[in-house]
Amino acid sequence: MALKVRMLMRRLLAAAVIAVAVLGLIYADHPARSGLRNATVLIIRHAEKPTEGSVLNARGEERARAYADYFNPLKLDGQTLTPERLIAAGDTPESSRSRLTLTPLAERLNLSIEQPYINGDVHELVKLLRKSNQAPVILIAWHHGRINKLISAFGGDSTALMGQKKWPDEVYDWMLVLRFDDKGRIIKADSRKVLEHLLPGDAVDSPGNK
Repeated sequence: MALKVRMLMRRLLAAAVIAVAVLGLIYADHPARSGLRNATVLIIRHAEKPTEGSVLNARGEERARAYADYFNPLKLDGQTLTPERLIAAGDTPESSRSRLTLTPLAERLNLSIEQPYINGDVHELVKLLRKSNQAPVILIAWHHGRINKLISAFGGDSTALMGQKKWPDEVYDWMLVLRFDDKGRIIKADSRKVLEHLLPGDAVDSPGNK
């Protein structure tokens, strides 16, 4: 009798181990429980910077003010999108520009600016959003040198999205639109680059940029 009980316990333990492993695979392969399901993530670079200092220059401040109208609301592909969550790269002694870029919009929308991570922590940021997010539209202001890694962390292809692997040093007037399906997976066909046309001198449309 004792032998049968031990065998039964071993089988139950083995079944429990297998069940945990299967659930782990399901969660990893199907991010349906992700906070990014059916979400739209908008990514911008922080606005223009001076040759020295951690803040925005005059044109950068002008762009930040223009964002207060541009994103309130954003009209895109026949949709009206208003960010319900604002995220900026964390302040450092070298730069507070991501936060300053979103400040006028945050005041307009009466939203706080979240800064959970510094520039290099893009994977942690995406994990956070997959774990805990209820906002259908998220706006992220980041440093351009890491945006390609941010796109990859979301499951996107920066070269396909931007036309090149990295965001160019001289460009400030792009917005990247990432669309996610009902399983929290990026919809590459519906994700694209948009030219903002906010300030005089911003880039004009060319094939592939519309």
